[in-house]
Amino acid sequence: MRLRPLLGKPLAAYHAGIFILVAVTGIIISQLTEAYIILASILVVEYIILLVIMLHVNEKYIRPIWKSSRLVDELLEGNYRARIHHESGGSIGELNNKLNVLARNLSEFRMQEQMQEEQLSTVIDNTQSGLVLIDGKGYIHLVNRKFLSMFGGTPQDYRSYLYYDVLENETIHQTVQHTFLYEKNITDSFTQTIDFEKKYIDIIGAPIFDERNMLKGAVLLLYDITHLKKLEVMRKDFVANVSHELKTPITSITGFTETLLNGAMDDKETLNNFLKIIYDESSRLSSLIEDLLTLSRLEKDEFKLTRTTINFDRLISEVLPIIQQRAEQKGISLTTDVTKDITMHADGKRIKQILINLLTNAISYTPENGDVNLSITDEEENVYITVSDNGIGIDQEAIPRIFERFYRVDKARSRDTGGTGLGLAIVKHIVEVHDGKISVDSKPGEGSAFHVLLPKYDKTSP
Repeated sequence: MRLRPLLGKPLAAYHAGIFILVAVTGIIISQLTEAYIILASILVVEYIILLVIMLHVNEKYIRPIWKSSRLVDELLEGNYRARIHHESGGSIGELNNKLNVLARNLSEFRMQEQMQEEQLSTVIDNTQSGLVLIDGKGYIHLVNRKFLSMFGGTPQDYRSYLYYDVLENETIHQTVQHTFLYEKNITDSFTQTIDFEKKYIDIIGAPIFDERNMLKGAVLLLYDITHLKKLEVMRKDFVANVSHELKTPITSITGFTETLLNGAMDDKETLNNFLKIIYDESSRLSSLIEDLLTLSRLEKDEFKLTRTTINFDRLISEVLPIIQQRAEQKGISLTTDVTKDITMHADGKRIKQILINLLTNAISYTPENGDVNLSITDEEENVYITVSDNGIGIDQEAIPRIFERFYRVDKARSRDTGGTGLGLAIVKHIVEVHDGKISVDSKPGEGSAFHVLLPKYDKTSP
C-alpha cells in the first residue's frame, strides 16, 4: 500500500481529521490514566490503524472516483483518447470500464465525424458552383473555393461578416432577403465584371430549416454561365451566318435564272455570262454545304479517324499541283521546305485537308506577287508544320476569333477570296482530333504564320 498519496491534496483534509481524532482520543484517555507511555502507545496504534483504513478507502474508493471525474473532465474538453488505468472491482470498477468504453466510442465517433467533415469540405470546395452559407442573423459561415475564384478574396474576408457588408451586388441582397421572407427557393441572375471580363451568373437561394421546421439560415448557389452564354451567342451567330451565306448564292442563282427565263436567254453572250455566274454560285454553294457537313462530322462524339502510315513527301506531291495553280494565278511565289522521309500515323485525308486549307487561306489573303512558304520538320515524336505569308496580317484582337465559323479578318474583301469562311474552323477541329496544337503569329501588314504541332502516333492507342 502506497504512502505517497498522504502528501497529496485529495487526502490532506482526511489526514488533518485523523490528527484531530487522535488528539481528542488522547485528551479523553488522559483523564482516565496518568501512564503516558501507555497513552502514547494507544494513540500511535490508533493513528496507524486509522491511517491504514484511510489508505484502503483512498485506494479502493476515493482514487477511482477521482480518476473517473478526471476522465469525464477530459472528455468534456474534447480529449477522447483519455482512459482510466486503475484496477478496481465492484461497482466502481464496472463504472470505470463503462467510462473507458464511452471514451472509446466517442473517439471513434469523432474520427468518423472528422472524416465526414473532410469529405464534405472536399466536395464543397471542388464543386463547380459558388456556395455561401448564411445563418439566420445574416452572418456568413462558409464560402467555397469556386466562390472565391469568382469574387476574389480569402475565406477570412467573408466569414463572420454580415452578407450585405461584404457582398456588394444588389441582386445577391435581394435573393437572400426573398429567401428569408418567402422561405422558398429563389432564382435570379446578374452580370458582374471580374478581372475586366463580363461574367454571367445565375444565383439560387435555398432556405435551411431545423428539425422543428424553423428557418435557421440560407444557402446561396452561384453558377458561372458565361461559357453557356458565349455558346448561345455563337449558335445564334452561326445560324445567322449560315442563313446569310446560303442566301447569297441562292439569291444570285434565282435572280439570274429568272432573268434568263424572262428572255435574256435569247442573247447568247448574256446566256453564257449568266450560266457561268450560276455555275460559280452553285459551286460555292456546294463547297459551303460540304464544309458544313465536314464540320458536323468532326464534331460528333462518335467520329473516328482512319489512321494509316502516311509519308509527307507523297502527301506534298498530291497537294502542291492543286495549290500551285492558285498561286500562279495571283503571281504568288510558293516555296516549300520539307524534311525528307517524314512519316506519321494519322488520317491522311484530314492532314491533306489541313495543308490545302492553310495554303489556300495564305494565298487568298496575300496580295499579288507576294510570298507563301510551307515548312514541315521532324521533331522527335511530333511533326511541325508552318504555313507563312507576307499578306495583310491579322490584328491581335482578332487572333482569338479567327478559328470561329464564318469569321473573316478582312470583312471588306469578304467573299472575294472565294472561301466559305469555314476553312480555319475545319483545320482547328482536325488538329484537335489528332491531339495536336495550332497557333498563330501575325502582325497587320507584315503577314501571318500558322504553326501546327501533330503527334506522330496515337497517344490513346495501346
